[in-house]
Parts: sequence; structure tokens; C-alpha cells
Amino acid sequence: MLATVCARYGRGRTALMWGYVVGDKSTTEAEVTGRDEVVDREEEASGAGSAEAEPADVQEPARDPSDQAIDASGDPSARPRRRRSRARRVLLGALVLFAVGLFMVGGVVWWAVEHYTGNVDRISGVFPTQVPAAAQPAPSEGGQTFLLVGVDSRSELPTTGRDAKAPEWKYGAQRSDTMMLVHLPADHSGAYVVSLPRDAWVDIPGHGKAKLNAAFSWGGPPLLIDTVQRLTKVRVDHLAVIDWDGFKNLTDSLGGVDLVVDGASRHMNGTQALTYVRERHHLARGDFDRTHRQQYFLRTVLAKVMRPSTFTNPVKAGKVLDDLTAAVSVDDRLGDGDLRDLLWDNRNVRPGNMVFMNAPAKGTDMISGQSVVLLDAGAGADLWRSMRKDTVDDYLQSHDVDRLGATTS
Repeated sequence: MLATVCARYGRGRTALMWGYVVGDKSTTEAEVTGRDEVVDREEEASGAGSAEAEPADVQEPARDPSDQAIDASGDPSARPRRRRSRARRVLLGALVLFAVGLFMVGGVVWWAVEHYTGNVDRISGVFPTQVPAAAQPAPSEGGQTFLLVGVDSRSELPTTGRDAKAPEWKYGAQRSDTMMLVHLPADHSGAYVVSLPRDAWVDIPGHGKAKLNAAFSWGGPPLLIDTVQRLTKVRVDHLAVIDWDGFKNLTDSLGGVDLVVDGASRHMNGTQALTYVRERHHLARGDFDRTHRQQYFLRTVLAKVMRPSTFTNPVKAGKVLDDLTAAVSVDDRLGDGDLRDLLWDNRNVRPGNMVFMNAPAKGTDMISGQSVVLLDAGAGADLWRSMRKDTVDDYLQSHDVDRLGATTS
């Protein structure tokens, strides 16, 4: 049976291939197909009633679609079908190349994410230990909360980031001039940034009443986190720290920033921007206006980093991402995979759907010869509760909030 099948299809195929190879234009595929049919009839006639005839349930192998599409009479109308078949093969090839291209692009993107998340410096031992159970906050009911800290270091060497040459904390050598609690809701719809005044008069464990920024100076990240958690009863999931050296480098890598000051737009480099965010003595509301300046600067930087034009130049994009990831230090619980998940989950968050505000406060006072900020415990309790329950948006709709406006001076 196998010999019969091979003979039936082999002779026609061989003649067709030979005709193309030797260049015999008179031997067309239609003619070969016709010869196949003649051979078929002769073999059927000779094999009728023979004991070697094929069983009725054995079917012929399926013929090539392009052969079936061509009429045995050589009618040229069958040729467009062959052209359509070739077009389909070309289209299939193009799709395959496109898929390969996507895999290549995906590979490059994955490499970039791996590279830049691996750039971020990790700090060990940032979370407080030996804290009484009653002072330990329960995990939030949804989302994550980060504590962002801007450090005023007295070291001439970088203290944070990949290029740090000095310890991120040394007793009395650094002060946390900028402290923000950033809550990322579970639905990834935005972000809520709450500034904690550096001069807030609070209880610092083991030290009594003092300004909030003294906690970092006396005990580094663990004491600051412990102080903030006892104040708010909000669990701090992760910490991110940047010193002023990293701040200036990041600003300069972006080509500076444009800020509106006293109604006029001003372009600032890293050094000028640092002076802008640290100013408070000549501001109408002192520390409250300074925190809004810091929020305004952060929002402006984020908007510039996320601008499509930042990434149209691969060299510029690489430098910005390199400087950004090299300037910041995070806790060692935030692994590379966690950072990738964080970026992916919040990929649709933009500065426009981020809310910047100050922690509720009653005003200022002088205590022991120091100008301090008095926090509003009642309004603050409602805000911190909304963070724990992941309902900050509800809080904003029912409370007056010291929010950042479109611009600030």
C-alpha cells in the first residue's frame, strides 16, 4: 500500500520538480496534475478486484492545498489562489518577526528594570526593635505607607544612595529636615502625601518632648520610625532617605526645574532649588509654607521625570534613571522584586492624581526658647485613622485640609 501511495504521488512531484530545475517551461504543474490523474485511472483499472487492492477504509493523504487550488486544465484563473497563499505566508512571516521584535523590546525593558532597581542602595536595621507590644501599630487594612526623609547632613561626603561615602546616620550629625508620610491605596488610584513639620513638638521615646527632627539626629531611622508610628499609630511599611547632595544631583540631571515664585516663573539648578525648599524665615506661614514648597518641588520633579520627552533621548533617560536610583537609599526589606511590583502597580499614577497636604496643626508656639509647631491631635487622629483603614479620600471629603495648591511661592 505504501509503495502504491509513493508511486502515485512521487512520479507527478518528480516530474514537476525536474521541470522547474531544468527550466522546461512546457512542463507545467497543471500538466503534471493531469498526468497524475491518468496514472490514477490506470492503476485503479489494473487493481480492481485484486487481492492487493487498498482497503476501502484507507484514505489518500491530503494533497497540498496549492495543488488542489490549480485546475487540471491549466486554467490561469487558479493562479490568484496561489498568490493569496503566498501572501498569507508573507503575512505570517511578518507576524513572526513582529513577535520576535516584541520579545526583544521586552527583554530590553526587563533588563533596564533589573538594572535600575538593582542600583538602589539598601539600609539595614532601619526598623525599631524592642518596642513594647502596646506601642506597635497594627498593619493597615489596605495599601502601603512609606516614610520619605530628606536629610540635612553635616558631612561633606554623600550619606545616602549608591555613592555614599559616610554613614547615613551618626549621632548628632544629621537632621531630618523633610519628613513625609506617603500612603499608596490598595486600588493604586493615586497617592496621598502628608508632610510632618520638622518643628512639630512630639514625644520622642526615651527622650521626652522635643522637635520631631531631633529623633533622627539622636537615634537615626529606627528612632524616627518609632516616633512617627507612636504619633500616628500608622504602620510604616518602608523608608526612603535622600540627602541634600543627592537632591542637588537629581535636580541637575533633569536639567533643573521651573518653579513659580511670587507669580513669576524661575528656572533653578540643584543648588538654587535646595535653597528654595529649605527657606522658611521669610515665608508668611513659616514651616507650613516651607513644607508646601517641598511638596511643590517634589510634584514638579515627578512631572518632569514622567514627561514623555524625558525618555525620547536614551542617553538622557539613562542618566536621569541612574541619578534617581543612585541618590536614594531604602530599607533592606524593599527588595528588587518589591520595587518592580511597586512601579508596575502604580504605573498609572501621575502627579495630577496625587494629593499633597500638611499634617493638621493648631499653630506655633515658643517652648524652652524654641519655635515649635503644635499638631492638632483631634483632626490628626481622623487623618491617621483614614490611612490605617485606606480611606483617605473619604477623609478629604469631610475635613478641611491644608492642601498644596496649583503653585506655591
